[in-house]
Amino acid sequence: MARLVGINHVALEVGDVDAALEWYGRIFEFELRGRAGRTMAFVDMGDQFLALSAPRSQPRDDDRHFGLVVDDKEAVRRALEDAGAEIVPTRGLRFVDPWGNNVEVVQYDQIQFSKTEAILRGMGLDGLEKTDAALAELREKGLD
Repeated sequence: MARLVGINHVALEVGDVDAALEWYGRIFEFELRGRAGRTMAFVDMGDQFLALSAPRSQPRDDDRHFGLVVDDKEAVRRALEDAGAEIVPTRGLRFVDPWGNNVEVVQYDQIQFSKTEAILRGMGLDGLEKTDAALAELREKGLD
């Protein structure tokens, strides 16, 4: 039986790819990995990517969500507030984009998710460190 290794990408349905790139570009700093016509765009996250696909055919997601890892969660919160985004009242940071996608944001140093040093260096994120709590989670699983 095959083992799960990770997530290569997540695909989000949006109403308009160009509008989504502009909106997400107000929230996150990113590089465009590529496009497939006017209906698909791929936002680079090092060894992973976020696919934006149009048109949206699904209803709004209220409970179903996915999590993005960032280097500065409070910078995301400020950008969301500046953009007038709908921030969901939760213990962490969650927002709903203009197309109804529910997104949770977590900070790299506070969770066990890890990128290799080579990937971080290639992304220009050298020196990102983990908190003691995140390192303890990794040690508990033998992943340190």
